[in-house]
Amino acid sequence: MSETAKRPRTRIQARNRQAILDAGLDCFSEAGFRGTTLDRIARGAGLSKPNVLYYFPSKDAIYEALLERLLKTWLDPLAELDPGGDPRGELLAYVARKLEMSRLFPRESRLFANEILAGAPRIGPILSGELRALVDEKAAVIRGWANAGRIAPVDPHHLIFSIWALTQHYADFDVQVRAVLGGADPFPAAEGFLAAMFDRALAPETAAGAPGALHAAGRPGGPPGDAGAGRSR
Repeated sequence: MSETAKRPRTRIQARNRQAILDAGLDCFSEAGFRGTTLDRIARGAGLSKPNVLYYFPSKDAIYEALLERLLKTWLDPLAELDPGGDPRGELLAYVARKLEMSRLFPRESRLFANEILAGAPRIGPILSGELRALVDEKAAVIRGWANAGRIAPVDPHHLIFSIWALTQHYADFDVQVRAVLGGADPFPAAEGFLAAMFDRALAPETAAGAPGALHAAGRPGGPPGDAGAGRSR
């Protein structure tokens, strides 16, 4: 760590550092890592390039600082899933938190998507380490709820993946979504739609043994013609 990073930051230093991170987030989420330059970040921050380099030694350092902050933000909602809570309530709250994050942090979501599309060169070890451990931990909780009959039988990993996909879509494909909706804000309707869909899908088996929607597809007794509906695409 540099001496500059070790010393307590003045108010001006803190403000400049935040301006650089905000400008970097704009640039990286729009143009990706390769399409972003220090000159472009400096212009966005309203600072000179040497001033930017006073706070961060390189473009990589800005990018990595953003990813580090983003990963904590991204992991927190899943970490908050409470094994002692009501299963459907906990999962629906997770869906709501992820959708709210897409509404509040669209640039961060696109930054993460760009990193993944590039092959995750900087966060690969975190994905296969910290993220995998957390997902496995929460998948075990969800599996326990399903085994106890408190929610429909589901593949917990693919349930989590589906929540990610159906919520982050609204950030990563915001332009497409709003174009199709004629410019309308998609989030109010999305919140109700996703809550109702996952609530139905997670409903435990009825007394007659009818499975929840996420388990019916591809299982004996499921709706005719749906044998392949639950397969990954």
